[in-house]
Amino acid sequence: MTEPTDDAAPANETPIQRALRLKQAGIDARAKPPRGGRFQREQAARVAAGKSKPWMTK
Repeated sequence: MTEPTDDAAPANETPIQRALRLKQAGIDARAKPPRGGRFQREQAARVAAGKSKPWMTK
């Protein structure tokens, strides 16, 4: 059985390079969190990790 050819692949690509390229393509295809706008403002407005427990500071 032969593997399907990929037009974007260089002719001298090794199997490891091919696997890495396909992995990166899969990662890039994933949904990304929203950027900017209200979401980013809400993230920035959150309370810092230790601020809700003042008794934990020295």
